[in-house]
Amino acid sequence: MQDVRLRVASAAILSAAAFSGIPGAAGAFIWWIAFGSRGISGKTLRRIAAPFILIALFGAVVSLTGGPGLSYFSRMGVIILVGSWVYDEYRPGEFMDLSVWAFGDGYGFDLGMIAETGMQSLGLLIADFSRIRMALALKGLGKGFRTLVPAGAVLIHVSLARAGDVAAILAVRGYCKGGTYEPEFRAGWSDIPGIATAICVGFFALAPVSEFFILYR
Repeated sequence: MQDVRLRVASAAILSAAAFSGIPGAAGAFIWWIAFGSRGISGKTLRRIAAPFILIALFGAVVSLTGGPGLSYFSRMGVIILVGSWVYDEYRPGEFMDLSVWAFGDGYGFDLGMIAETGMQSLGLLIADFSRIRMALALKGLGKGFRTLVPAGAVLIHVSLARAGDVAAILAVRGYCKGGTYEPEFRAGWSDIPGIATAICVGFFALAPVSEFFILYR
């Protein structure tokens, strides 16, 4: 989807549908196969591998204690896939467009700037984390999971330093509140079919459809 408004709306509907239960998760997964899995890369698979492992472990623990571990894994796994699709489809400036369109040049501008800064920082964090782990491995300080703790400590320090630099730059430039911005949106051939089918998935997952058929009988 090229229109960020429809993309975010679809992601919200599909996430709610997946969280509601197995039928909603199945519908959201089918939607993701049809609209969100195109162009998926090995980099994307590596990025979502860690969250999938974590929820699989948690689901296994829940299952061993007699809980619905498989249901948890299925629902959260689909939500991760939808979130990864939103991240892959993101283009710089889109969240600023969305926020200003929804909330205006005041609060919308502030929210958009926060969202854009966060997305930029997330990309930098992923790149920094890979470089830090590579540097630790080259120095012989460990490989694999053994590098997670030292890499995470360095990453936190770098992130705090970068956040301080950004705040200082905004203060020097006199930023106070709000701004003037003209949002622009693009439309793609899959936008309308995508949002329409997402609404259908959300309706059948969240609406009391079974009660309707009972009353009909």
